[in-house]
Amino acid sequence: MKEISVRKIEDAIASMCGEIAVVYNSGIRNALLAAKEAETTEKASAVMDILIQNAEIAEKERIPICQDTGMAIVFLKIGQDVHLTDGSLNEAVNRGVERGYTDNLLRASVVADPLYERKNTKTNTPAVIYTEITDGEKVEVEIMAKGFGSENKSAVKMLTMADGEKGVIDFVCDTVEKAGPNACPPFVIGVGIGGTFDYCALLSKKALLREAGTHHSNEKFAELEEKLLERINELNIGPMGFHGKTTALAVNVEEAPTHIAGMPVAVNVCCHVCRHAKAVIE
Repeated sequence: MKEISVRKIEDAIASMCGEIAVVYNSGIRNALLAAKEAETTEKASAVMDILIQNAEIAEKERIPICQDTGMAIVFLKIGQDVHLTDGSLNEAVNRGVERGYTDNLLRASVVADPLYERKNTKTNTPAVIYTEITDGEKVEVEIMAKGFGSENKSAVKMLTMADGEKGVIDFVCDTVEKAGPNACPPFVIGVGIGGTFDYCALLSKKALLREAGTHHSNEKFAELEEKLLERINELNIGPMGFHGKTTALAVNVEEAPTHIAGMPVAVNVCCHVCRHAKAVIE
């Protein structure tokens, strides 16, 4: 039995919150640079230059990439042979988020009571926390800072088997087209297929954690990712809505078994920043 203090988890989350707010993920940076070279119109190319310059300034000056510094979503994989010590895990996660946001002067965007009072908690907590028990003696922590300009454009649809691949592609493209320039393209699109109404949404969120430029391990789903990326970029929304070849930088699909009577599909739209990081605590 391995003992791990929840304070280590808190410290890792605090550090990652501060870092992803100001430093682009390397996969996203490389995708932006490649997309810039592929653009052929003056406006689209100029917008890509601005996004790349923004990334450089944010990292150099240690200021947020975007004014919407997101809602913290934390994924925990906890080894079944780990004994967590020094208090509550959930409290430690939220302390880490609070420290990461307040110490780095990041915008507090979380409100309690989503319908009536909507009072700002001032700490960007509570975080959304997903916990999974795995084998081993370590804790894997992944954090995402999800802005709501893009989150608001996400969608779930209960398709049937008869809808097939075409139904999935049409739904994903329709969701992206409706998002248009309002979700800050170029996008990273997470797609969840299967499971249940709620689980396919989680799959689509997890899909955004995968590095841009990587593909599904299943050849058929990898081909679906390529088809979706091609179709989305044919929409000609382009960088920040100024038209062009790059409406999306990547499309990542995650899937799970589902019921014989259904095929749930979720599309989680993410702006080009796609802020996430991972730490392993042993």
